[in-house]
Amino acid sequence: MKKILVTGATGQIGSELTIALRDRYGAENVLAAGHKRPAQDELTQPGPYCSLDVRDAAALNQVIKTYNIDTIFHLASLLSAVAEQKPQLAWDVNMNGLINILEASRTHQCALFFPSSIATFGPETPPMDTPQDTVQRPTTIYGISKVSGELLCDYYYHRFGVDVRGLRYPGLISSKTPPGGGTTDYAVDIFYAAIKSQHYDCFLQADTQLDMMYMPDAIDAAIHLMTADSTQLKHRNAFNVTAMSFTPQQLAAEIQKYIPDFTIAYNLDPLRQAIADSWPRHMDDSAARAEWGWQAQFDLPAMVKDMLEKITLK
Repeated sequence: MKKILVTGATGQIGSELTIALRDRYGAENVLAAGHKRPAQDELTQPGPYCSLDVRDAAALNQVIKTYNIDTIFHLASLLSAVAEQKPQLAWDVNMNGLINILEASRTHQCALFFPSSIATFGPETPPMDTPQDTVQRPTTIYGISKVSGELLCDYYYHRFGVDVRGLRYPGLISSKTPPGGGTTDYAVDIFYAAIKSQHYDCFLQADTQLDMMYMPDAIDAAIHLMTADSTQLKHRNAFNVTAMSFTPQQLAAEIQKYIPDFTIAYNLDPLRQAIADSWPRHMDDSAARAEWGWQAQFDLPAMVKDMLEKITLK
């Protein structure tokens, strides 16, 4: 990776991945591309920044040529809860944006990272130790767009030789970026509420168990996969990765070790509860471990300690 483009750079993953890539490959070699969300100073400087709608194929190709891009981390998309409110827009951004990125990668011979999600699974998928290769019949437009994206990426690799690789992320927890409309956002919101008011109203049931990952592990996984030996990758695309699995009740109990007066109540959002109920409780990521040495660094206690420290400072 010499010249890197990060689409969706102002989002939850992109804002932190861009900084990590600049630290590793040089700020001048990583172009951050945002769209509607305002960019923070740390994205617009010291490295290059541009505004880009990934649905605009001409603009995308011009950016790649202008900056001599050889690697793309494509993170621009609408997330699960927002996508359910605007399904047509979600399909437009998530699918038409991806096909433009794939075509541009084919034309300019770029390597490509595409993040998928636990949302690609559905009610018929085994919920515990969900296999790498299993039934994928999602019930949300976000999940449908992501499983379609997995198939498109596989097609472009087999048909055109595009070096496209990807992960199925679980719920992601960040100390830096506010939530962006995902079903697992409670696991970020709860920390702000615990520090500010010592109470949180959760939109999921107390016993809703979901796969989760702390953002430093998510960033490490993306870079690790893109620098892995391609000859060792049997799957290449959509690797299950996980770090921890917990319920709102378990997360609240861990927070109470540091904030004993913290309380939690449950005010269910039927839409997000239905989405969560259709997702796995814990994925089997043995393929990622075997093929490119994946290993998470943060479990639940370590994540909670670090989140509380960082958000308290904020």
